Amino acid sequence: MTKQLILVSHGHFCEELKKSTEMIMGPLDFIHTVPLLPEEGIDDFTAKFLATVKELDDYIVFADLLGGTPCNVVSRLILEGLQIELYAGMNMPMVIEFINSALTGVEAKYIEKANRYIVKVNDMLAAMNDEEDE
Repeated sequence: MTKQLILVSHGHFCEELKKSTEMIMGPLDFIHTVPLLPEEGIDDFTAKFLATVKELDDYIVFADLLGGTPCNVVSRLILEGLQIELYAGMNMPMVIEFINSALTGVEAKYIEKANRYIVKVNDMLAAMNDEEDE
């Protein structure tokens, strides 16, 4: 697996998302995390991000929040000429989609996958009960 994934977020969310995904998928050495900590500023975060990607040839970035500092920093780097594929609104289905795509060679559909797994479970359960009643 040559493509790398970088998770960026406010606080430790990116690190914990990686750990949670590893509970399901096993160790993930090709996933890197760059958290923006409360005591850090934009310059600190930018330096950490650039240090992380320095040795990587092929990677994409998932950010926690569109319009948040981690996403904005990467967006600025894109505008400055870095070739980065960036998605905002990361969640575990997106990370698992990245892994499955890398393993199978099938094109990833991150947005579609993320949207498909955002559901109101109560509605699903009600529909199941309605089917059982018929």
